[in-house]
Amino acid sequence: MPLNLLPVTGSLLKSLKSFHCIPRRGFGSGAASLSSVSLKGRSCLTLKDFSSDEIKRLLWVSGDLKHQIKHEKQYLPLLQGKSIAMIFEKRSTRTRMSTETGFALLGGHPCFLTSQDIHLGVNESSTDTARVLSGLCDIVLARVYSHLTLEELDREASIPIINGLSDLYHPIQILADFLTLQEHYGSLSGLTVSWIGDGNNVLHSFMMTAAKLGVHLKVATPKGYEPDKRVTEEALKLSKQHGTQLVLTSDPMEAAHGSNVLVTDTWVSMGQEEEKKRRLKDFQGYQITMQTGNVAKPDWTFLHCLPRKMEEVDDQVFYSSRSLVFPEAENRKWTIMGLMVSLLTDYTPQIAMPKF
Repeated sequence: MPLNLLPVTGSLLKSLKSFHCIPRRGFGSGAASLSSVSLKGRSCLTLKDFSSDEIKRLLWVSGDLKHQIKHEKQYLPLLQGKSIAMIFEKRSTRTRMSTETGFALLGGHPCFLTSQDIHLGVNESSTDTARVLSGLCDIVLARVYSHLTLEELDREASIPIINGLSDLYHPIQILADFLTLQEHYGSLSGLTVSWIGDGNNVLHSFMMTAAKLGVHLKVATPKGYEPDKRVTEEALKLSKQHGTQLVLTSDPMEAAHGSNVLVTDTWVSMGQEEEKKRRLKDFQGYQITMQTGNVAKPDWTFLHCLPRKMEEVDDQVFYSSRSLVFPEAENRKWTIMGLMVSLLTDYTPQIAMPKF
């Protein structure tokens, strides 16, 4: 049974146009307000710290860069002369490739630092590292184990810090997820997203973002694997504030019922390998299959931030036309580019504001 159920407001908007936009001239008040939003100089440790308009602005800039660079074949050296330090305590394909190639594509210079290159907080304190990097580069992306490490870096640095993943949040993944859904459905407001899996950092970022975009969220986690209580409390406040629905349950089919989007993630994250046998047992019944989709909306789609394991979602769903996982992976590049441009420049999108 659901632990919390807040009233649904607003109707589901179903447009299958890839990027439905309002006219470039004659903006409404919403477009005018987004045009005035500036994120220059900010850090991004969690989307909890960003307003609805600020998140929409990030998606707008990201979609704009994708259109200008990928489709119009333009060269936009917006970050020429700038450099980024990329600190990776945890390995990654998508985070490294999207950040490194994206920053270079914008004319900047990425510097990749592994735990073998920089013993963060061991060989040199995080405080000293933050101060040193502030004098050597323009922005830092850190993919770390502890969120406290990011907070210390941000506290001591004089340049923006981006969370490339921590134990508590994964904001850059959620930006890619929502850009993907916006492109597919034409609008975000009124969509229902169902998370079926572990109460982890990706889910936490969904919970800090969905309501701000008018998205309803259903969450199914096994008992003992619920999201962080403080995150849940904040998500309930956001849901009430924005008039969206938040459902917490331990029944995957209940969460999937009437949903537009089914989402899952790894059940065994890096650092949890010793728990694998127990976790696989505890998550029995949580695999997403076509049977799960049978109770969802007719237009349901599937997301997974990758890498994927068979126990989380079967091949029939993962490689089906309903799966958006590979456009989602590509959008990691355009959204990290949009975020870096927004934090470092005063860039104004050239395309019309998308419909949110």
